[in-house]
Amino acid sequence: MSVSALAPVAMRAARPYFHGETLLGVSDMTTFDDRERAFEAKYARDEEMAFRVTARRNRLLGQWAAAKMALTPEETDAYAKAVVQADFEESGDEDVIRKLFGDLTAAGIEIDDAAVRAAVEEMTIEARRQLMEAQ
Repeated sequence: MSVSALAPVAMRAARPYFHGETLLGVSDMTTFDDRERAFEAKYARDEEMAFRVTARRNRLLGQWAAAKMALTPEETDAYAKAVVQADFEESGDEDVIRKLFGDLTAAGIEIDDAAVRAAVEEMTIEARRQLMEAQ
């Protein structure tokens, strides 16, 4: 084999980087960094949306329960806010379910745990629908 036939191979081996890459591979790292930032941004958006859906659902649940208890519009608004606040007591939905069930039974409304849980599911769907329409 002649020296001229090996020249392209030798030049390629001596070159410290390839097409589209900088000397230290910075563009590759930037691509991974960009992907990481994109995933973090998506996660933050998803978490914010989940929070907004839960808050809207709790407000709708408060309005639903207030209608069953025949509260005035002012009392309904205050009660809906109280249901939203109740969700901050502990993680999950149990604190909201306990509040709704306790308040409804204290008001003399005959309702069971399953009916309250069904309302939670219905209002979750409605809250998500409302927020998606608003966007």
